[in-house]
Amino acid sequence: MRKNPIVKPFLKWAGGKRQLLSELTKYINRKSLNKSTYYEPFIGGGALLFELQPTRAVISDKNQELINCYQVVRDSLDDLIEELRKHQENNNTVNYFYEIRNLDRSPKEYNNLSKVEKAARIIYLNKTCYNGLFRVNSQGQFNVPCGKYKKPNVLDEAVLKAVSKYLNKSQVEILNLDFSEAVENAKKGDFIYFDPPYDPVSNTASFTGYDINGFNKDEQKRLKEVFDELTDRGCLVILSNSRTDFIMDLYKDYQDKIKIVRAARSINSKGLKRGKVDEILVLNFAV
Repeated sequence: MRKNPIVKPFLKWAGGKRQLLSELTKYINRKSLNKSTYYEPFIGGGALLFELQPTRAVISDKNQELINCYQVVRDSLDDLIEELRKHQENNNTVNYFYEIRNLDRSPKEYNNLSKVEKAARIIYLNKTCYNGLFRVNSQGQFNVPCGKYKKPNVLDEAVLKAVSKYLNKSQVEILNLDFSEAVENAKKGDFIYFDPPYDPVSNTASFTGYDINGFNKDEQKRLKEVFDELTDRGCLVILSNSRTDFIMDLYKDYQDKIKIVRAARSINSKGLKRGKVDEILVLNFAV
C-alpha cells in the first residue's frame, strides 16, 4: 500500500516521536516490515506507526481513553467529526473548556457519555489545553489547565479521514493491554517498537501522568525482561528511553547496539527546560 503523507498523529502526546522519525527509520527495513507484523505496545500519538504505515500491525496502550480514540477514529469517524464540530463551534470561552474537562469529576455523568463523545472530549481537550498535554491526577481525572490559543484546530478533518482510512484498509489490531500481553503473539521476524514512559533524568523530571498507574523502575526492569524474551524469539526490537545510568546499566547486554540521539523536549511546563537532551535507542540487531 502506498504511503499517504496525510496519515499522521491526530493527538499531541508527551514523548511523541515525530522529531526522531528520521533517526528511527534508519534502522527499519520497510520491505521486511511488509512481510511481518509491526507491534507498538506504547502507541501514544503513533508517530512511527503513521510514518511506516505497515500493512499488519498490533498497537496497544494501557491508557483506555487513548485507545478509545483510535477505535472511534477507525469505527465511527462520521459521528466523531460531527461531535468535534460541536466543540469547534462552542470553543470560545474558558468556561466551556472547564465544563468539558470537568465531566470526569462526575462519574455518573461521564459514564453516560458514548464512546464517540469520550473520544471527541479527549481530542478537544488535547487541542485546547495548556501545551497539548494529556495528564490525569491520582483519581484518573484530566487536570491540565486551559491553554491560550486564539484559533485551535479542534477538527482536523483531513487527518482524521486519512488515519481512519489507513486503520480500516490495513490489518491494525487495537488493544488496551499491558505491554507484555500486547506482544504475546509476536514471532520471529516481527518488528517491535517500545516507547515506554522514560526513566526520569532527575527526581523532579518524571512525567508518567498520562497513566494513573505510573511506570517506575520495577516496570522498566519488567520491560527489559520482555525485551530479552523477544530477542530470544527472533523478533527485531527497538526501544527508546532516556540516557540515565539506570537505563544504560539495565541494557548493558546490548551496549554495542545502543545509539545515542539528541532530542528536544517539546513538552515541559517550564519553558527554560525545553532544550536538547540525550536519549537512547536500544537495538537487539546489528545494522
